[in-house]
Amino acid sequence: MNIVQKIALVFTILGALNWGLVGLFGFNFVDAIFGHSLISSIIYMLIGIAGIINIMLLFADLDN
Repeated sequence: MNIVQKIALVFTILGALNWGLVGLFGFNFVDAIFGHSLISSIIYMLIGIAGIINIMLLFADLDN
């Protein structure tokens, strides 16, 4: 696993934890920190891109 995939995995995990908080408690951690701003939109875009990168891991040969 290269560094880009590891960073993408971290962002995906953070996004999943945020969605867990939203689902369980109605608390959006990203919006609580940054509000409804351009920064929070950028964070959401990065998490989305990270998810796309991690989709590629489903089809990668991890034995190498």
